[in-house]
Amino acid sequence: MGTEGFFKRRSLKADDSRRTAAAELTLRQSIFPICLVTVLFFLWGFSYGLLDTLNKHFQNVLNINQARSSGLQAAYFGAYPLASVGHAAWILRHYGYRAVFIWGLCLYAVGALLAIAALKKASFGGFCACIFIIGNGLGSLETAANPFITVCGPPKYAEIRINIAQAFNGIGTVVAPVLGSYVFFNFSDEKALDNVQWVYVAIAAFVLLLATAFYFADIPEITDADMAFQVEVTHTEADDKPFYKQYKLFHATFAQFCYTGAQVAFAAGFINYADYTKPGRSSSTSSKLFAGAQGAFALGRFVGSALMRYVRPRWVFLAFLTMCIVFSGPVITQRENTGVAMLFVVLFFESVCFPTIVALGMRGLGRHTKRGSGFIVGGVAGGACVPPIAFAVGDAKGSGIAMVVPMVFLIASWSYALCVNFVPAYKNVVDSFGETEIGITDRGDDNITKEATSEEKAGVTSVV
Repeated sequence: MGTEGFFKRRSLKADDSRRTAAAELTLRQSIFPICLVTVLFFLWGFSYGLLDTLNKHFQNVLNINQARSSGLQAAYFGAYPLASVGHAAWILRHYGYRAVFIWGLCLYAVGALLAIAALKKASFGGFCACIFIIGNGLGSLETAANPFITVCGPPKYAEIRINIAQAFNGIGTVVAPVLGSYVFFNFSDEKALDNVQWVYVAIAAFVLLLATAFYFADIPEITDADMAFQVEVTHTEADDKPFYKQYKLFHATFAQFCYTGAQVAFAAGFINYADYTKPGRSSSTSSKLFAGAQGAFALGRFVGSALMRYVRPRWVFLAFLTMCIVFSGPVITQRENTGVAMLFVVLFFESVCFPTIVALGMRGLGRHTKRGSGFIVGGVAGGACVPPIAFAVGDAKGSGIAMVVPMVFLIASWSYALCVNFVPAYKNVVDSFGETEIGITDRGDDNITKEATSEEKAGVTSVV
């Protein structure tokens, strides 16, 4: 009975029609699950930063141009919609968050192990295929982790939670270029490829251990009924509309597509830009500069999170995205250290945009939350589409002019920031969740519907 109960509590299938204690998690109750899931944010931040560094490394080792090397970004981010609106979305809707976490980590491990064989053969195409598998794994993790962080705890602090968690994603993007500057660019080509293999061995071992930890951890499963309850309490009524009429969600998805495409184009082109704007600068030095820019990106998330404690998140989002557009201009026109410094500033202000679009776009979706979050995360596919355009321009006109491409996409994304601040249909839904007191005070088990099972209550209680 003890063993049966142990495995029953760790069942990966959740009943979305049943409201649980997770609908009203307090700050204290949400700390453990948020900390565990935040590890995933660091993990895919590291993977993303490593990808941008490998981009330049493969240009050097395999003698390929910028446009072809962007196949890494195309494979990585092109996998996201396949996960977020495909297999990961299906698992999320039919099983639950924990099942998707484990599924994504296992895919990541498989891709990392296969990458070793591709590296031994020095096959760029084979490595891109492995990156596609890794992208499916990380896309699965993002499909579950972003909405989980957003809904796990008081709705009032959703934007702050996801920006703090994403700050650790930023830390991961700092660590990867620093690692790359020492293990990729300071050795012979053959030795550098060996070093890359060992990096992927370590990644595979770590993520498999993490998948095991998620299986045994007691984290709450937040159901569609829980999210419908929050919509009912806040009186937003957006939940009543069929999914195809959730136009604010589709606008958020469009904004995410454009913004992510711009962010990835800036990041993937950073080392090329630093080399181009100051001839004679080594790729190792440019990689270290890139790590510094990613440090500014991570710092921006902590600063943005702090500002959101006192200023409405939608205003912070508008201000930061506007500054991204403003400082993109000097990145295009300036050279040497001035241009790189302006790119540092752009990355600082990019910091809060992705997670805040996720949080704002999910407001009021209620029973559509799991499906809708997959669409917003699927917008990451912009990272597969925009960099090849920017790199093609870079090959033809130079890396400075290439920065016009991400600037145009930032301007397109800006339309959502304007709507969420000035269009009442957008603004009212966002503000109603920002003002609710759900989870601010512990209302006790008496307020949970009778449908909540004793196992679900135990699962929530265990994280206190």
